[in-house]
Amino acid sequence: MPDSLPRMSTVRSARALLAATAFLVTAAAPAQSDQAHWQEQAARVTITRDTWGIAHVVGQSDADAVFGATYAQAEDDFSRIEANYLTALGRTAEAEGEGAIWADLRQRLYVDPVDLQAQYRASPDWLQRLMTAWADGLNYYLATHPQVHPKVLTHFEPWMALSFTEGSIGGDIERISLADLAAFYGGQKIAVAAEDVGPVPREPRGSNGIAIAPKNTVDGHALLLINPHTSFYFRSELQMTSGEGLNAYGASTWGQFFIYQGFNEQAGWMHTSSGVDNVDEFAEQTALTRSGRFYVYGKDVRPYRTNPITLAYRLPDGTLASRSFTTYASHHGPIVAERGGKWIAEALMWKPVAALEQSWLRTKAHDLASYRKVAERQANSSNDTLFADAKGEIAYLHPQFVPVRDDRFDYTKAVDGADPATDWKGLHTVASLPNVINPGTGWVRNTNDWPWSAAGPDSPKAKDYPRYMDQFGPNQRGVHADLLLTGHRDFTPQRLIAAAYDSYLPAFAELIPPLVKAYDALPSTDPRRAKLAEPIATLKAWDHRWGADSVATTLGVLWGGRMWRDVGSFIQSEQINVPAAIATQVSADRKLAALGEAVDQLNRDFGDWRVGWGKINRFQRLDDAVAPHFDDAKPSIPVPFASAQWGSLASFGTKPYPNTRKLYGSSGNSFVAVVEFGPKLRAWAVTAGGESGDPASPHFNDQAARYAAGALRPVYFYPADLANHIEQRYHPGNIPVSTRPQ
Repeated sequence: MPDSLPRMSTVRSARALLAATAFLVTAAAPAQSDQAHWQEQAARVTITRDTWGIAHVVGQSDADAVFGATYAQAEDDFSRIEANYLTALGRTAEAEGEGAIWADLRQRLYVDPVDLQAQYRASPDWLQRLMTAWADGLNYYLATHPQVHPKVLTHFEPWMALSFTEGSIGGDIERISLADLAAFYGGQKIAVAAEDVGPVPREPRGSNGIAIAPKNTVDGHALLLINPHTSFYFRSELQMTSGEGLNAYGASTWGQFFIYQGFNEQAGWMHTSSGVDNVDEFAEQTALTRSGRFYVYGKDVRPYRTNPITLAYRLPDGTLASRSFTTYASHHGPIVAERGGKWIAEALMWKPVAALEQSWLRTKAHDLASYRKVAERQANSSNDTLFADAKGEIAYLHPQFVPVRDDRFDYTKAVDGADPATDWKGLHTVASLPNVINPGTGWVRNTNDWPWSAAGPDSPKAKDYPRYMDQFGPNQRGVHADLLLTGHRDFTPQRLIAAAYDSYLPAFAELIPPLVKAYDALPSTDPRRAKLAEPIATLKAWDHRWGADSVATTLGVLWGGRMWRDVGSFIQSEQINVPAAIATQVSADRKLAALGEAVDQLNRDFGDWRVGWGKINRFQRLDDAVAPHFDDAKPSIPVPFASAQWGSLASFGTKPYPNTRKLYGSSGNSFVAVVEFGPKLRAWAVTAGGESGDPASPHFNDQAARYAAGALRPVYFYPADLANHIEQRYHPGNIPVSTRPQ
């Protein structure tokens, strides 16, 4: 940080802290009027828990359904709801201490509580009612569960819902480097996660989505695969129904009141993370004058906007202190770093009201036309959509927030903020984006790769679009999906489920032959020939398919992981896929050495290198801690599938943890569903672990075996389906339905 910038200050007096954080909500007993209102609304809501603990929420109005859904979520995992909103509001340090201050500051560069309150007041009445119901549902839960002790958020206000409007926490904001932020605003050097710079493999983040047209199915009904790859226990599975036409089922991120990835009776939507470039850095030329700090723009200079931000953080003794910052922004966005003597401004989408509107309204879309009409709000930033409906229409829809830019400039790097030609010039229209509507192939898909292969030969052509439409390029899951989809016209729901768990790992079909070639080229006297003879034979005979008993999978993954570490930094900087980097950057000698190291590791840890994949690749859920921990001495179950990095559509991201020899999964397949849009909707689903975050609940880990086997369970979408599978039915407040008739 330049010496002339104001330093942060630390405030420890209670009076100063309260003044600095006036927006904070303090605990208070609910007023009698609030209690009466909540109880009245609760009487209009019925929550039915099926035999898997999934909540089916029915409300008289949409607002009633929101009230019930948020209450049900809180029953299942209030701690994750609170954690998500501490992140979204930039208040995590109040719970976790000073170490979280930079993540909070990053969030607060965009999330201003005063501004959100103003936006709430200016939002449409219908949306205000939903936000009010959301807050009321959470507050009613806390009022009826005095044994629950929030870390910070003891009361929720409706405007808070605007802090978290899309399906993934942070989203674009998380692209900002905390290390850069701490250096600029704090003059501090903080550790950077090894996964972020390359030495430790970072599991791919994203999802799979596939939509299949009726002409490619046996029964003539459109099919949709919903397969998000997130950290485990990231979303709640539930159904929301109202007398105002709402009937949505799927995955809702803890604390959000809309179904993020899911379906209603007529339509389904699956979001995957895209490679669109719609977050840009602008390098500002800064000048200091007697009047303050300015930046050059064209032939003029402009003053930076300044904004004081004070953040509270928890001390080891439980009391609060605070740190104050003066932050800067150009017209491009907040200043987030300094590089090469220039200040870096970050431009990204921040449209809370429009984003929340879009997230809600698409759950009531009944066909492709109505879904696309909702998309005209252009408030979906990073997520593309795989869509299918009961009319038989399918689509790949590109993220709608795509700024128009001069394609002469490389926006993957910081551009010159002083040059007006680099500015954003409005947004691309939805129709002008690389969408795919009802392609001749009869399928669309995305695996967090480019849109140029979304529908095989019917895909958009890269030459017809600016470079910034994609940064990801192809990946191995895309290769795998194309093999499964191309030319097949016999899909059923069960065949689509089987495809989602197909065991082929295409990366190793590419990587193993050069390894064998390197081995075959060794002189007969080389000691590596004897040591590696059996492992090479095992890999040479491998069909490149994962399996719980597969020794070759164990060898391949551990070998590949070691080379991954070798090229990690290159992968991170060049944004290329791992197998391609290994193929081009790793020498033949290093390939052989990595295999020898993998063999040595297995011999050391397990007594023999001939270890089946399921013996070391494990699923374990010990508690509901957000930061997972694992223990070899405690029960776990084998998982046959592997990392998405190697092309496994069924993703299971594993790594060893302190004091473990086995590999444990913490991300990948989380919620998986297949939907058939026939005369009567049918769906199947599975959730990692279970619905409840309470280790004492029978639904804490009751889906683990199904999860590991890819054995999706029937979804009880209709009341008749649910009728024979009811565990409990009640009104919010745990009042039996029989005592509160609707």
